[in-house]
Amino acid sequence: MKPYDKPQKKLLITTVSILGGNAILAFLVAAFIIPHGILMGGTTGIGIVLSHIFPALDVSLLILILNVLLLLMGLLLLGRKFAATTVASSFLYPAFLALFQRIPGVDRLTDNPVLAAVFAGVLMGIALGLVMRVGSSTGGMDIVALILAKWTHRSVAVFVWISDIVVIGGQALFTPTEKTMLGIFVLLLESVVLDRAMMLGKSQIQIFVVSEKYEQLREVLLGKLEAGVTMTVIETGLLRQEQKGVLCVIPQRKLYQATELIRGIDPMAFITVTQVKEVRGRGFTVERTAMDPPEAKQ
Repeated sequence: MKPYDKPQKKLLITTVSILGGNAILAFLVAAFIIPHGILMGGTTGIGIVLSHIFPALDVSLLILILNVLLLLMGLLLLGRKFAATTVASSFLYPAFLALFQRIPGVDRLTDNPVLAAVFAGVLMGIALGLVMRVGSSTGGMDIVALILAKWTHRSVAVFVWISDIVVIGGQALFTPTEKTMLGIFVLLLESVVLDRAMMLGKSQIQIFVVSEKYEQLREVLLGKLEAGVTMTVIETGLLRQEQKGVLCVIPQRKLYQATELIRGIDPMAFITVTQVKEVRGRGFTVERTAMDPPEAKQ
């Protein structure tokens, strides 16, 4: 890949993620949330609560004021690039929502409110995950979640869930119990799917092998598996003998092949397999080049 292609590729991924995330979010609101009266978090939920406290103010006006304030907060604490992409979402989401609401029958996909809640939770997690993976937001309370995650180094999904559960709690004061329960269920499902969506495609498998045939294992993993290998100096626990351990990070699809290769060389090899949430570096987030030696191809 040419150097000047990388910024273009990144821009394309960012654009597609923001468009896709906002489209999915608008669809689920039009198809499942609004028709079944399921409670929703974010600035939409806050606007509904505030409209009961200040009945003279329109809900849409309250949401607009909240979005502008939170957008300014994001600009100050998360940077200009974040604010620019969030501004895009602020316009895309209502535009997509208006489009989907005009599709005949979109609000009659299901008469079952529980089924609607399941689809809403799953799609909401996917939508937010797509947008947040590229460092952006759909606006509103997502900005607060991203700021808190940046400060505390905790999962974004946790703060999205906390903020939304507080908002839904406010709406529960004047909403039927079943609607409130469905809203909470959607949030719980959303937080689980969001956490998975944020890590989708980033997680890898780490294999650590202890064997006296470590040189043969190194060669076969480098050659046949075309994986990067790191050799570590270890001491066995029982006999206290010095030898080397083989550390290898591979995509999940190569796990079976890797274990078969290891067992073929040493059936008694001690193997640990760990799922790694994210891997960065050459071969994963940095392009491989033809000049790379086999050891660098990880």
